[in-house]
Amino acid sequence: MHAQNQKPQALALFDFDGTLYSHDSFTGFIFHVLKKRHIIWRGLKILPWITAYYLKLYPAHRMRPKLYLAMFKDADVKIIYPLALQYANKILGNLDPTLFEQLKMHQKLGHKVILVSATIDLYLEMIANTLSIELLCSKVEIKNGKLTGKYLTPDCSCLQKKLRILEAINLVDYETIYAYGNSEEDKEMLSLAQHSYMVGFDKKLPVLENLNTIKNSQISIL
Repeated sequence: MHAQNQKPQALALFDFDGTLYSHDSFTGFIFHVLKKRHIIWRGLKILPWITAYYLKLYPAHRMRPKLYLAMFKDADVKIIYPLALQYANKILGNLDPTLFEQLKMHQKLGHKVILVSATIDLYLEMIANTLSIELLCSKVEIKNGKLTGKYLTPDCSCLQKKLRILEAINLVDYETIYAYGNSEEDKEMLSLAQHSYMVGFDKKLPVLENLNTIKNSQISIL
């Protein structure tokens, strides 16, 4: 707990796919929980959009909801949830070691850590809970024990990432903000931070400092 009128040390915002996790977890989730026959049959129905996506003619933030609808509409939650938990545990054992260590260092220093991702909450919520961090992501709709195939929130990427953060967090409460991403979809989020890191572009991770230690040192000098 922070004393009244004392700002928390820092806020750390982490993207997931391509950042904390080096791969595309959403596609991996589809192949983990659904049968190949189902994937092929449903995929054929949206083949023009899939083709356009791989030709970079259709954006990822539109492709993800369309793919989710095609693959998961009317799926039974009782079947999906255990497989989602299994998948979450699998991913937790394969996080990027460098970025995961950076996340743990933020936690050790008492920083608030939030996972901000365009992927879905079906498995990402389990991952965030295990890591003891907060989560902002694309939330899916469930009715009568079935996945409707619809999102409850806009795809949490690009400008939506920034808007979701600003909606959930009062940034003036934090003296320092860090952000970690890997693509164009993360740039709006990274723009909120004094210290940002883009995977594949920036060579060095931000140096983390304990602000309380710095303040105490300054007081001692005075």
